[in-house]
Amino acid sequence: MNHYDTIKNLFAQTLAERPGSYIVEELFSRYPSIADLMSVTEQELMQIKGIGKVRAKQILAALELARKLNVPVESQYIIRSPRDAANLLIPEMRYLQCEHFVVLFLNTKNGVIARETISIGSLNASIVHPREVFKAAIKRSSASIIAAHNHPSGNPTPSSEDIQITKRLVESGNIIGIDVLDHVIIGGDQFYSLKEHGLI
Repeated sequence: MNHYDTIKNLFAQTLAERPGSYIVEELFSRYPSIADLMSVTEQELMQIKGIGKVRAKQILAALELARKLNVPVESQYIIRSPRDAANLLIPEMRYLQCEHFVVLFLNTKNGVIARETISIGSLNASIVHPREVFKAAIKRSSASIIAAHNHPSGNPTPSSEDIQITKRLVESGNIIGIDVLDHVIIGGDQFYSLKEHGLI
């Protein structure tokens, strides 16, 4: 049994669920790597149908136990291009009906340490503050970040607000010492990299 299966069985026992139950499978579908799981928040867990505050706390307790058991993090996903970031994000973000602002936290070798949803907006507006982004980045000792959000319309072209928030993030990152490598906008199966288009 590998480490991933060990954690899966640990969750099933913690939640009194079968290893193949909806909640367990949905959990591991949304967070397909040990690195993703280890950085999940209570708020993110409660977005899964069937997981309330009590179960979310049970899952976080199981994660803490896994940490104490020294379960190693599997090899990290390396971001070498905007396409790599898009390939990681599109499967989860292309069908979302409102804007989700997500950040990928990277180490010095551009390996993904974690992925976190920073804010969830309305149909056409994503509300995010640099303070929230960099608080999460500092907590994870990130060397750099990639910001991302989706356009439910399916058109990934950035709005003036998207460009403005990107500039604010870059400026804040320069002060703190955490590089903002890109801001990727997902629209259906398409993506737009502000870095590729010279907007960063």
